[in-house]
Amino acid sequence: MAIEEEYEDVLQNIESGIIQIYKENPDLIDAEVATALEALVRIYGAEAQGKSISSRPIRGVSRKVMESVQQMCEWRLGRATIANPKGIAKAPPTVEVDTIVACLKRIQSSIKLWTQKGGRQGYLNFVSQFIG
Repeated sequence: MAIEEEYEDVLQNIESGIIQIYKENPDLIDAEVATALEALVRIYGAEAQGKSISSRPIRGVSRKVMESVQQMCEWRLGRATIANPKGIAKAPPTVEVDTIVACLKRIQSSIKLWTQKGGRQGYLNFVSQFIG
């Protein structure tokens, strides 16, 4: 089964974290999202291998994207809670760190594709049609 089918809910959670920051920062570009995801792939990839890494500083809006997506990832890993307007969001089924890494990498591929097709905000404009 393709990752898009098997982990559609995880991908949607991660992308909702991205779109939340896009709504707050309409000048956000795909490259800034890619920077955030690259950092998270390094962090979670190292964790999956039982290693620790020194994180490179991420600044500006890329940092906001990273923090938003990381919160979603931690929630899906069962290590964090998320509050919604009605209180605390119900905990979803947890996934493994390897799954988070695979989903982040899949979104990285999507960013490359949609940036080529639609320009600097191609990915963001595409995904925002489906994630509210």
